Amino acid sequence: MQLKTIVLAVGLMGTTALTGCSTIGFSYSTASYSSVVDAGYVIPAVPRAKIPSQYLRQEVNYEGGEAPGTIIVDTGAKYLYYVLGDGRAMRYGIGVGKQGFAWSGSARVALKREWPTWTPPREMIQRRPELAEFRDGMDPGLTNPLGARALYLFNKGGDTGYRLHGTPEWWSIGKAMSSGCIRLMNQDIIDLYNRAEVGAKVIVR
Repeated sequence: MQLKTIVLAVGLMGTTALTGCSTIGFSYSTASYSSVVDAGYVIPAVPRAKIPSQYLRQEVNYEGGEAPGTIIVDTGAKYLYYVLGDGRAMRYGIGVGKQGFAWSGSARVALKREWPTWTPPREMIQRRPELAEFRDGMDPGLTNPLGARALYLFNKGGDTGYRLHGTPEWWSIGKAMSSGCIRLMNQDIIDLYNRAEVGAKVIVR
């Protein structure tokens, strides 16, 4: 934990020095995408210059009217908003499900997990038999499809099967290419994980 804190601090200070900005994490010019050591895993740096600026983490104006702490997922625009209140929100770029796998509706964050185990659903194994070796779960790690963090979405019917999760595939942000879940860059899902509370309302549009 101490090492993680040191690395985060150094990364943020380096970014601030380059931009000449004193406000950390509130615009895409200062949000850190440096390499991070987290729970013993070395999360690679994201090549910021290759990410369209609108998909980088940034605080934006937001007048949706939802209560602070609400998570809004705009699958069309490929944005996720964490409502801060006072007309502001933290916005993250996301990757969304392919056509035919997308989901929308209201849910809540029922569980939060750091470096989660990934278990492919039966339907996915039927489509991709090579995933059968993970029917009992894939160990956490840098190649795990859920990445560094996962927020599990439940509604009145129980587990929706959908997650807000990390991904090492930064090039997929802003695109529709995952199997239904909402993916964020690992640095962004860590930031969202630290803000979002269990029980938070999630609206997927």
